[in-house]
Formats: sequence, C-alpha cells, structure tokens
Amino acid sequence: MEGYRNARTPGFKLVLAIVVGFVLTIPLFSIYLLSYDRESQSREAAGSITAGWGGSQTMSGPVLVIPYRATTTETVVQNGQSVTRTNQVTRELTLAPEAVDVSADVGPQVRKRSIYEAVVYDARVAGKARFAFPPDLARTGVDAATMDLTRADLRFGLSDPRGLGANPQVRADGQPLRLQPGGGSNGGRGFFAWIDATQLTGKPLAIDFAFNFRGNESLNLAPDAGDTRWRVHSSWPSPSFGGKFLPDKPRITDKGFDATWRIGNLSLGRSLVSTSDPAAANTTTPSGPSADQTDDQMAQIDLIQPVDLYSEVNRAIKYGFLFIGFTFLALLMFDVIGGVAVSAVEYLLMGAALVLFFVLLLAFAEVIGFTPAYIVAGGAIAGLNTAYSAAVLASWRRAAFIGGLLVGLYAVLYILLSLEAFSLLIGSLLLFAALVGVMYATRRIDWGGKKEVEAPAAA
Repeated sequence: MEGYRNARTPGFKLVLAIVVGFVLTIPLFSIYLLSYDRESQSREAAGSITAGWGGSQTMSGPVLVIPYRATTTETVVQNGQSVTRTNQVTRELTLAPEAVDVSADVGPQVRKRSIYEAVVYDARVAGKARFAFPPDLARTGVDAATMDLTRADLRFGLSDPRGLGANPQVRADGQPLRLQPGGGSNGGRGFFAWIDATQLTGKPLAIDFAFNFRGNESLNLAPDAGDTRWRVHSSWPSPSFGGKFLPDKPRITDKGFDATWRIGNLSLGRSLVSTSDPAAANTTTPSGPSADQTDDQMAQIDLIQPVDLYSEVNRAIKYGFLFIGFTFLALLMFDVIGGVAVSAVEYLLMGAALVLFFVLLLAFAEVIGFTPAYIVAGGAIAGLNTAYSAAVLASWRRAAFIGGLLVGLYAVLYILLSLEAFSLLIGSLLLFAALVGVMYATRRIDWGGKKEVEAPAAA
C-alpha cells in the first residue's frame, strides 16, 4: 500500500485533492441552509417578542375632512324613455395643512428572549399644524356654501394603533378636542376628533397635538402638508434613512442621531385640497397614507443592528471554498514537492474540520456575538488542524506552516467581511497571488509522471 501511495503521479494527487474538495462542498452548502433556517427562526422569535408591542409605525396627518353637498345627475331608461334624475349626495373634502412642524423623540431599547433579540422603541411626538382655505378653492368645484363646517373631523393616521399610548392631546386654537378611535367615516387606522371648522371662512385654524406610541424596527412619516418639517432625535447609534425623502445633513454619533426633513407638497405631486368626487383626479385616504402613496412617498428611519450576524455568517460561508482550497493546496505541495504522502482520508478529515468552523461560528455568534465567535471558532479549528497536520506531515515545522496559513486566511476573511465594498478586489488579488506562487513552485513538476515511466523502459 505504501508503495502504491508513493507511485501515484502528481496529476493523480491533484485530481484526488479536487475530488475531496468537491465532496466537502456538500456539507458546506448544508451549513448555508442551516444558517438560513436559523435566521428564519430568529425572525419568528423577533416577531413574537414584538407581537404585543407594536409594529413598524407610519404616521400621517393631521388632515381636516369636511362634508359637503353635491348634486349628481343620472340618465335612466324608464318605459322606453330616457329620464334624467337629479340627486343630492354628501361627499368629503380633504384639506391638508399649509404647514406642519412635527418633532419626535425616539427612545429605543433591545428586548431579548433566550438568545434572540429585537429592537423596539417608544416615540414621543409633538407638533403644530395650520389649516386655511386656499384662495383658489373654487377651482376644486366645491362651493364653500355647500360645506357643513360644523361637522368636520380632524384625522391622524397611525399604521398600528395597538402601539398608541394613553391620552393623546389635540387642541384647536387652544381648546382641547375629544378624540375618537379609528379614521373617521372611512374607518381607517389612527384617531380623529370632531371639530367645528367654521372659522376657516375668516382665518386659519391652528392645531397643537402631542401623543406617544410604541413600535419596532422602523418609523415612517407620510407627509401631506404644503410644508412639512419633521425633526427626530434618538439615542440609537446606527440608523438607516430610506424612502423617497432623505434628511438634511443628519448628525450621527455613537450616542445617537438627530435628523430633520423639509418636504413640500409640490414634491409629493398632490394639492392641498382633494375631494371624494369620483370624477376628481386627486383623491386621498385621509386617515393614513394615500392609496397611491407607496413607501417611496415616505420619509423612513430604520433602527438597524450594527452587525447582522446571520448576514455575516452567510457571507463567510461563501468564502468557505477558499479555506478548503488553500489548505489542500498546501498539503498538495508538501505531498508533491516535499515527498510526504497525504491520503484521501487525511484530506477529508482536515477539510471536515474547516467546514466545522462555520458551524461553530454560527452557534457561538448567536450567544456571544460575531467577533468573539469568530475568534473562538477560528482558534479552535486552526489549533486542531495544526496538531493533526503535525502527525500527517511528520513535522511540527510543516504543521506550523499549515497553522500560520489558516490564521492568515481567517484574518483575511475577517477583513473581507469588514470591507464589503472591496471584498471582490481583495479576494481576486489573493487568488492571483496564490496562483502565481503555485505556478512558480510547481514549474518543474512532471504532473503526468512520464519521465519516471520512460526511464526504466530506456534501460
């Protein structure tokens, strides 16, 4: 058997290492699926943690909804003749404020259950709004005389009212309003108040409001006003700003962030006045985001975790073939150049240890965090393979080379994971350097073993 192992050609040894490496991609892919499954479980656990707290919240309003009388005509065929009927119907005119100034103080906290955690927050919101009829109100086709201003209602939208705190405060020109649940006549989400808006015929209406609510992960604002100013302060150090509208020069430190948005209705593509007339081109859902208002029409803040461990582990697994390839390459060089025979089983055992690194990384990262888990798993596997290769290569000096190679690979991988934007560049340069080294070291190797075969024949 020993003679057979020594008689194997370098090309056969290369093919053997490649075959074993290919076999190891199967458990490597299984670990990738395991990481995906653990990530799904983490999301389910986070959902159960926040189930009674409140979901991702979207604020909208306030808007003023005023009923008005409209005349409709319809033509029907009766007894073979066309008959035109006139009906009086009640519709709603929605008036967005000329200006609204909203401030939000977001207090985040991390809630845990077992090894899982979720980011939730308490938001304290306060603001002012000013309503006034535009000078060109008649262009909307609604006569002020047909409006029933005494039956108006003021609506605030909140996507998940379960998180709404007790006793929201709303005042109209200093007078407190009695609040009702829901979105008024259209049954939307949030709260509203009946209000006598008669004074709009002579002067603007000033609204002051303050309320608290709870949510998780993200906070959004769906602007409606002619001029919306939204100021947010939070102690969360790693926000992500999204949606169509971004803040002006946000300030982010390790102690939190401050951000301010200024949004005009012209950028929203909507006028301040809209009606429920089916023939009107501008319609809206006053108690919440408008029907055509997608996520792009919002200002969005996500309270993200600084390190998403499952994303980092998944990215690390994708580089698993580099660990297997470089380690097998070192063993192959010792086999081909150094004359130390390495069997398929020895390749397989050392490769299995390299694959086990990612299982240890995932398991420890869920408990102690990604970076400590990386150090523990990398140290354990590097030590194991170093000790085993000392027996396989019959030399602690050669084993030290294997151990140094693994430590270097783990260090490079950590850099690749940290510098996501340059990971492809660094990885490609690393592969190029490895290829140059292998080509130089094996430039005189007879991979097919033809010289050894021809020499006895010539004799």
